[in-house]
Amino acid sequence: MLLLNYNSLLISMPGGTEWILIILAVLILFGGRKIPEFMRGLGRGIREFNDAKSNVKKEIEEGMSEKENAATNNTSAKQEA
Repeated sequence: MLLLNYNSLLISMPGGTEWILIILAVLILFGGRKIPEFMRGLGRGIREFNDAKSNVKKEIEEGMSEKENAATNNTSAKQEA
């Protein structure tokens, strides 16, 4: 039986030192002035994604309710005939 070391298989979140290195790399690559613009763009993108997601959800729910209404109208029309 093969025993696996699960600690080596799991990818963990960066620790304190790794976060500092990541932040320094971002500062060096983008500069201090570009980071607020980047964050604003990221926020707009997330907002647009959430809006699109809610629109799709609303359209699906409306379609399902229209289908249910059509089905109930068909059954009531058949019962009247």
